[in-house]
Amino acid sequence: MKKLRIAQIAPLVERVPPKKYGGTERVVYHLTEGLVAKGHEVTLFASGDSVTSARLIAPISESLRLGRKTHSATIVTMMMLSKVYEEMLHEFDIIHSHLEYLTLPYAHKVRVPTVLTMHGRLDIGEYGKMLGLYPHMAYVSISDSQRRPVEEINWVKTIYHGYPPSGFEFNDMPEDYFLYLGRFSEEKRPEQAIMLAKACNIPLKIAAKIDPTDQDFFDNKIRPMLDHPLIDYVGEVDESRKVALLKNAKALLNTIDWPEPFGLVMIEALACGTPVIVRGCGSAPEVISHGKTGYICQTRLDFINAIRNTDKLSRKTCREEFERRFSADTMVNNYEELYYDLLQKNSFPEATHSKDAQRSSGLMQLRRSGVFR
Repeated sequence: MKKLRIAQIAPLVERVPPKKYGGTERVVYHLTEGLVAKGHEVTLFASGDSVTSARLIAPISESLRLGRKTHSATIVTMMMLSKVYEEMLHEFDIIHSHLEYLTLPYAHKVRVPTVLTMHGRLDIGEYGKMLGLYPHMAYVSISDSQRRPVEEINWVKTIYHGYPPSGFEFNDMPEDYFLYLGRFSEEKRPEQAIMLAKACNIPLKIAAKIDPTDQDFFDNKIRPMLDHPLIDYVGEVDESRKVALLKNAKALLNTIDWPEPFGLVMIEALACGTPVIVRGCGSAPEVISHGKTGYICQTRLDFINAIRNTDKLSRKTCREEFERRFSADTMVNNYEELYYDLLQKNSFPEATHSKDAQRSSGLMQLRRSGVFR
């Protein structure tokens, strides 16, 4: 197979890979590195502080969240997309965007295929209606459950995220604590993890980011619960500290209560051999095998029983499941296969006309539904 010229477009919120919290940018990093290792000519569009083996083109010098300068996120992102699709389009065989809907007005007009990986939830706001304007695009879901709110668009594949196994040390002798890892937000239900720890009399370490939009939630709901001998809040952590916390935990206590599109923290735990106790919503039943790599819970009693039965799970099995299903090589191979498939399908001249007709049909449906008049 001929080697491809691939554009990877990353969000500008965090660098690639992130210094601390950041899932999408970490996935982009491992995908980009894997494609370069396979001999493809990859151009990464990301913040200037990113670290990559690919050619880096950066519209801003530092990532938006941790950078020292203030930028309009929308403006710098649109400038980046303009550079990809209006200045450099001839340099690529395929474009892979991780910017979701912002890419659509650019991507639908060109012959170079665009792969759009949807990283977030699709059941909020006008998301579904926006995607419905461009139903013909090549959408990739990161779990089957993610598709449910918008099933009628062109989902070409579900590709699970993956990490290099070498980045996570397996540990079969954990310490005596459970771990909550992620960010403080209402849909993640961190307060339930704290309440469960107190009810079961188990030590709980908490490593979590606080977004500005979640500051009030943290101050009013979470902060008063942290003053307890069983609870150890360690703040937001970098990659090495995160891996150390995961590998030494008896289990990851993942009390989410929202349709999680994937949940990178779950495969990070499995990579260390750490089982996952999680509420059965969103992608959780796809990622975690109940009674094998963790426990899928619905009620408070389910969580309590799962905590008490953690020692019955094999940490070796958790690691093996990660290596089999969620390695970076598996992810990279799946995307590479998709790129070649799309290029083969895109080689027919009538493809552009067909896409335009489908898009017009999507617009007409929205007009009839009252979205546009």
